[in-house]
Order: sequence, then structure tokens, then C-alpha cells
Amino acid sequence: MSTVLFWFRNDLRLHDQPALRAALTSGATHLLPVVCLPAPDERTPWGFARVGAHRRAFTAAALRSLQVQMSALGNPPLLICQAPPAIALPQLAQAVGATTVVCEDIAAPYEQAEVAALRAAGLQVRTVWHSSLLPPARMPWAVDQLPGVFTSFRQKVERAGITPATPLPAPTQLLPPPDVPASVLQAVGAEQGAASIQLPAPPQGSDARSSFPYGTPGCDGSEAAALAHLAQYLARKLPHSYKDTRNGLTGLDYSSKFSPWLATGALSPRQIYADLKAFERDHGANDGTYWLWFELLWRDYFRLLHLQYGAALYRARGLSELPPAPHNPRGFDRWCRGDTGQPLVDAAMRELAATGYLSNRLRQVVASYLIYDLRGDWRAGAAWFESQLVDYDVYSNQANWLYIAGRGTDPRGGRRFNPIKQAQDHDADGSYRRLWGTA
Repeated sequence: MSTVLFWFRNDLRLHDQPALRAALTSGATHLLPVVCLPAPDERTPWGFARVGAHRRAFTAAALRSLQVQMSALGNPPLLICQAPPAIALPQLAQAVGATTVVCEDIAAPYEQAEVAALRAAGLQVRTVWHSSLLPPARMPWAVDQLPGVFTSFRQKVERAGITPATPLPAPTQLLPPPDVPASVLQAVGAEQGAASIQLPAPPQGSDARSSFPYGTPGCDGSEAAALAHLAQYLARKLPHSYKDTRNGLTGLDYSSKFSPWLATGALSPRQIYADLKAFERDHGANDGTYWLWFELLWRDYFRLLHLQYGAALYRARGLSELPPAPHNPRGFDRWCRGDTGQPLVDAAMRELAATGYLSNRLRQVVASYLIYDLRGDWRAGAAWFESQLVDYDVYSNQANWLYIAGRGTDPRGGRRFNPIKQAQDHDADGSYRRLWGTA
């Protein structure tokens, strides 16, 4: 008997799961699927929770879904550990006689350090890259030759005719489980089964004002809800209007809302693309459908930037030669609380705290305000978003903050948004500010 550990990371799904397929075809006879949850009290260097209540609750729904799905396939129920992977996985591997861990490859420093710790503990770790729409190996350049500007990247990809692979179907059968001693389960803070660890319920996700009410059935964190959302979005022909509505501030339909499920991995970008192309064949393509592809390419670009630059993206100066960013602790605290005195910024920050979600337009506005108006450290803002956002994505979050701060790949050297003009352009009647009590 041989056992392989499959470590779920930001890929909490069964459809289009190349990493899981790699584990299932590794030659092992048994499979132990594992998730390692961060401790609730884990803090960032800035002093607040690394994973806030909104993301913790949304992720919990995805995990519940996985537990049920895997049990239905006769596989070991998902093992949810309340211990860091560097502690839990070596203990589990030793207990079941495993030497190999298979998991998603995540090209960010914190996540790379997790894998390095497992290898240092003597485990063989096979990482599989599958979070991007397009595989890095199919790009017409080496990793370190990525075009320095997104527009050049997009044009070269489109000229080369690079398209995603067909998404993989969900497995119909999984390998049987090994026996895990109860003493080991206790040591890593875990139990097996759908009724294992009590995962958190949504705190304020069902706030009636939320643009992504994740506590409701239509915005549940499960893989089934993700696929259902994609299906209804296409069935209502909303891709055709996406480009015209994407800068909206409130409501479920002004944007695709794919990002929360993409962030946890409950939804595959290749599944989105495949279904979008089928939609275009049936209903026609336009600027709106193209813009969804455009946004998915941006998401890929930020991932490829991490493959190229890695930890350099997390330096105070980022990719620039600018001096370290200043920090304004008092201003940062007011910004976090939505108490700066700038109505649009305060409304946005209150929405973020109450619901874990914020429109893309407002993310740019509040980031700009912290960096340029409050003279705050962009890294503090990125860390606050990491803590608060239900759809936090390590690649997109870091790269977007660098972009706004002029420390990434923006050819303009940064983006400063005038919040007064932004309010005139996107909240002319003041309805958004009234909704959040700042007008």
C-alpha cells in the first residue's frame, strides 16, 4: 500500500483539477486529501488578522462542499487541519507511510515558503501550476522575458493565437483512504468527515446593501454555487453588457462576480473561458464578451509577474527605484475605519468592512487615496485588503497595489484618482454615498 497526500490550497474544486489528477495518477493506491487552515489569531506585520471573518466564512462554505462531494465519491472525507502545513503534513505523512505531497503551485513568497518547509522536512512535494487561464509553458517567451507592459503582453498572446486547454471533467472515482490514527488527528487539530471541525458561518455577508451577499444561496462559496452563478450569468446574456456596466458601484449584476470563486479556486478560469466561447458561438461576440477575456488576461499577467519577479514584488520599493513609501499610522487607521472625511472613500471603506467586497473602481479610488492623499504605505493597504476581502487573490492584490503606487509595471508610473471627480462620474446622484451613510 502507498499513500499520496493531496494538499488543497487555492483550488477548492473537483472540476478542472490538474493537481488532483496528478495525485490520482501518481501510482499511489491510497489518497489522503488535506486542507490546512490558518489560525484565527494569525496576524500580519501590520497587526491585524491575516484572514478576516469574511474570507474565512466564504472559504468554509467551499470546504463544506468539498467534504460532501468527496464523500459521495467514496473517497476519504476531506481532512481539515487546524495547524500549519509545515506541522500537519509531515506528521500525517509519517503516520500513513507517505513520502509525497501533491499540491497547487503558488508563486508568492509566503506560499513558496510553505512548500520549502515541507521539502526541508524530508517530503517530496510535486507542485502543479493550474491557477492561470493560459499555461506559462505555452507563452512565446521565457519566464524572465515577460513583456513589461500588459498591453504588449495581451497583443503578443492574441497574435500568437494562444488559447486555454479544455477544462478537465471532475473525477468520477477517487482512491480509497488510508487509516489515520486518532492520536495523529488530535495532534494536528483535525477530524475526518462532513461533521468534522465547526467552520464559521457568515458574519455580515448577507448585508442587504452588499454587492456580493456571500451568505445567501446564490453567492454561497461552494463549487456548485460557482458553476450555477456562471451558468445564470451567461443565460441572462450579461456578458454582452459587461463592458458598459463594469464600473458600477452597487448591485450583483454590474460585474461578473467571478472573482470570489476564482480566489478560492471553487471556479476554474478555463471553465469560464470554455463556457464564454460557447456563449459567443450561440449568441454572438461583442465588446462585453471580449472584455471578460481581457480581464482574465490581466489576472494571468499578474501571475506571470510573480513567476518573473517573486519576492521583489513585496519589497517596499517594489520593482521601482523609488524610496521606501512613507507611512501615516493615524491616517491609515482613519482610512481603515472609513473616517477620513472624504465621502466616497469613507463609503467604500465602510462597505469593505461590512461585506468583504468592493467594486474594482472603488478599490482603485481608495488605494490611490491612501497612497497619495494620506501619504500612506501601499503595503499596509495591501495587507488590509488581504485581511478584509472575500475575494482576496495574492497575485492580483499585490500587483494592483504596486500598479497604483507606481512601483509595478504601470507605464504611467502610478495612478492617482481624484475622489471628487470619481464621485461625479460614478455616483452623480450620491446614492452610493447615502447607502453607506457618508452623504
